Amino acid sequence: MKSSDGTRTSYGEIAPLPGLHEETLHMAEHQLMELINNHKLSSIGSIPEGLFPSVKTGIEIALFNFMAISSGLAPVFSSDSQPANRVPLNAMLAGEPDVILKRAETLFNLGYRTFKIKVTPKNAEQTLALIRQLSLKYGETIALRLDANQSFSFDEAVEFSNNIVSDTISYIEEPLSNPKLIGEFHARTAVRSALDETLWQQPDLMLSLPPGALKALVLKPNRLGGIAETLRLAAYARENNLLAVLSSAFESGISLSFYSWLAAHTSMEPAASGLDTGRYLEYDLLNLPFGSSTGTLTPEELYWNGHKVATMHLKPSSIWTL
Repeated sequence: MKSSDGTRTSYGEIAPLPGLHEETLHMAEHQLMELINNHKLSSIGSIPEGLFPSVKTGIEIALFNFMAISSGLAPVFSSDSQPANRVPLNAMLAGEPDVILKRAETLFNLGYRTFKIKVTPKNAEQTLALIRQLSLKYGETIALRLDANQSFSFDEAVEFSNNIVSDTISYIEEPLSNPKLIGEFHARTAVRSALDETLWQQPDLMLSLPPGALKALVLKPNRLGGIAETLRLAAYARENNLLAVLSSAFESGISLSFYSWLAAHTSMEPAASGLDTGRYLEYDLLNLPFGSSTGTLTPEELYWNGHKVATMHLKPSSIWTL
């Protein structure tokens, strides 16, 4: 997005991910062209309803960023308190057990204290062994999160969870193929859950789950439907003593820098965020690639760095005049 005199340029990112988003990149671009041709996008309030989640998020980020460079002030998402100065990162541990243990040690030495492991019925026994090894080595100095991606039946999840030593994990993200049973799952195991996919698959379900069954909401702005919807869910999390975990679906530093600033507004002590996905990309779109070597983000600094785009990586596909 560029001002008419060419002195101010802001960026947003529309990045639907196959397998996660219903819209394809082609569908998103087509909708964006229609949107720009038929609407004057002068403010957040001017964005029409009915947009694909990835499109709405990209437009919102571009508009927020344009207002920021015009005013010289970063966006303010909460009037209740000052944004946090630091946002911890959640590191993904994947691969063979020896690779995971070595990576955990490397990241722990860098300063990471929250780790996430994917678990399915097929690797359940291996995951239990890893939990025991990590717990034995690091004890309460680290937090372990598991992500099941709705892969367990109720009985499988109960059996798995009953083999976990009490208090060695923070929560299991989307443990059940039928999320409606999360309350019963908690009653049987005392293990708390986090919602991710359920937030857009069955958005009202969290309102009917028993208090205490949930520990966190995992918030992916470009899948949930944008920044405003993410802020609404973050406020719900805060009001109900849940963690608001900002997360990314493989986006560049343009989005990640914005999300880190968003995370800083969720709490004075934000939950460890899932914004470490940029390390898996071949290159970033920023002059200074987004990330941290210490396991902690400096959100305001990163927010402004997110405006400095490496244009050599950009290839115009369409140009519109507003």
